[in-house]
Amino acid sequence: MNTRTATCSCGQLRVVCEGDPVRVSVCHCLDCQKRTGAPFGAQARWPAAQATVEGRASRYVRTADSGNTVTFHFCPDCGSTVYYRLDHVPDVVAVALGNFADPAFPAPSFSVYEERKHAWIDIPGDVEHLD
Repeated sequence: MNTRTATCSCGQLRVVCEGDPVRVSVCHCLDCQKRTGAPFGAQARWPAAQATVEGRASRYVRTADSGNTVTFHFCPDCGSTVYYRLDHVPDVVAVALGNFADPAFPAPSFSVYEERKHAWIDIPGDVEHLD
């Protein structure tokens, strides 16, 4: 079974993920842009039973455009967002893709909130594009 570990910048907070992600996606919503400081956020989702969190985390809860609540878990030392939980899919853990620091990580299969996508961004490949 494949094992991947995502860590914050300082290494204090980590998520060990077993198996393959059930979804890999990018989000162009303005909140993800603000949260990441980048033109989009990228995340991979695992069943909660396959994701083990180690270390201390602080939380930030916000309501998404959809009306659903999202709880972001970030390192209280370095501030890196490592994972988040979506109230409408409670059995899933979403892990920020960059925290794996793996250029060979599988490409996204979904690109959401594309109506807010920067014009110079292109998400190539076999990707479902959603507004």
